[in-house]
Amino acid sequence: MSATPAPTERPAAFEPTRIIVTGADSGIGRATAVALAAPGRQVAVTWHEDEPGAQATAEEVRAAGATAHVRRLDLSEPRNGTAVVDELAEAMGGVDTLVMSSGTGSSTLLLEMDWSTWRDVVAVDLDGAFCCLQAAARHMVAAGNGGRIVAITSVHEHAPRVGAGPYCAAKGGLGLLVKVAALELAEHGITVNAVAPGEIATPMTGQEDESVLEDKYRPGIPVARPGDAREIAATVAFLCGPDAGYVNGASWAVDGGMLTMGPMAGSHLTSDDWRRP
Repeated sequence: MSATPAPTERPAAFEPTRIIVTGADSGIGRATAVALAAPGRQVAVTWHEDEPGAQATAEEVRAAGATAHVRRLDLSEPRNGTAVVDELAEAMGGVDTLVMSSGTGSSTLLLEMDWSTWRDVVAVDLDGAFCCLQAAARHMVAAGNGGRIVAITSVHEHAPRVGAGPYCAAKGGLGLLVKVAALELAEHGITVNAVAPGEIATPMTGQEDESVLEDKYRPGIPVARPGDAREIAATVAFLCGPDAGYVNGASWAVDGGMLTMGPMAGSHLTSDDWRRP
């Protein structure tokens, strides 16, 4: 009788300990920084225009038992991403987790858009993300302990929106950058994934982190409401944690079923309002 094969040993679990969350002064970034905060962890928070918001996030991080670091990051000059990631890695003694939540957008038809608007959105949402990802990945590879990288994209990584040309182009590009990075970094124990939110009640959508349950009926979304930033953060936290080691190169739509509407949404429109931002 042949011997029973020994069970395959499960790979060592990864735990995020030195974490950078860009754009963490509000919305999804803030919720993510707080979700990842825990005793023994360091969480770096970056901000562009809202320093009080970033400091408030840092206080929540500390209340959860983690050490907080706060830095300004202006990705309109994308190479600032490299410098700030390097600075934070030095301050924390390395970096093993990067969540890229910084972003901007536009609401202008292509025929009416000026070059500077196009470049500003693409610089922040794609070029800046590349610089942050590359810098963090270099630190992770040098340390040799694996890592996690998550990009916050959008449902518009996958589907277009009138008036959002540069945003859609940048998020679509970022989605493919994630996939390339997932292939290239896997041998170093680093996973790279995207989370693609739908409408989330945050300042980015003009909702100032409001409740998603009060006066927020959305008939075009199957669950009939916007999302809460903490629902996105929970998904990100999973992808950064020990149970997501086999998730790599994925883009997780967290949109209440919005993308699955497809022709259901188009065939039920009753006016040409969709033609304008």
